[in-house]
Amino acid sequence: MALRIGSKSAREWWREYRGTTFFLFGMLMFRSAWADWVTVPTGSMNPTIIEGDRVLVDKHVYGLRLPWTLVRLTDGRDPQRGEIVVFDSPVDGISLVKRVIGVPGDTIALDEAGLVINGAHARYEGGDVALLNGLLAQTQARQPMVFREEGVVPAHDILRMPFGSPHELMRPIVVPEGMYFMLGDNRDNSADSRYIGFVPRRNIVGRASRVAMSFDPEHYYEPRGRRFFEPLDR
Repeated sequence: MALRIGSKSAREWWREYRGTTFFLFGMLMFRSAWADWVTVPTGSMNPTIIEGDRVLVDKHVYGLRLPWTLVRLTDGRDPQRGEIVVFDSPVDGISLVKRVIGVPGDTIALDEAGLVINGAHARYEGGDVALLNGLLAQTQARQPMVFREEGVVPAHDILRMPFGSPHELMRPIVVPEGMYFMLGDNRDNSADSRYIGFVPRRNIVGRASRVAMSFDPEHYYEPRGRRFFEPLDR
């Protein structure tokens, strides 16, 4: 007896839909191995990435991977200090978006003056306060401050809260071989390497390059047209 799907036999169904099936399978492989986008639900990367952003991830930059696995088919290049990356948390496997602060061999610390890499302090100045207007109302209510961080990393904006965080200070630590140290741009509200530890190279999925789309969760997910295709390195 021929297997039937609804009123069609399996063979008839395959003849009719095999093109669509191959297309969908190929698209899933492309998104798994080459490029994809992720939805950012938290404010850990404010003010660079805000809640509701769909961030484009270039997965091939750090080497092609066998689809749906951590097995790399090509080496690619290593992540660079200052790049924003997507990685699988070494604690629970959840996908996270953070900034690379320490590469293998770096000595990282946080003191009263801020970030320290290999004995050199980052420089700080007032950031673009206009970025505060794009944050969620509940974040703005906490009276955050924007600073421009540069010197030991490529220049970028970070967010600080008046009350600080329990991990505001950190003694010097050395990043082991094959590992990376990640920080969120929202320094006082980010579950990053201060909490989850170093991130193995193999867990890094790809580089976050730009905002593909953005939808405002505070206004019924209304599109934020001004953020569409906005680059993250600015």
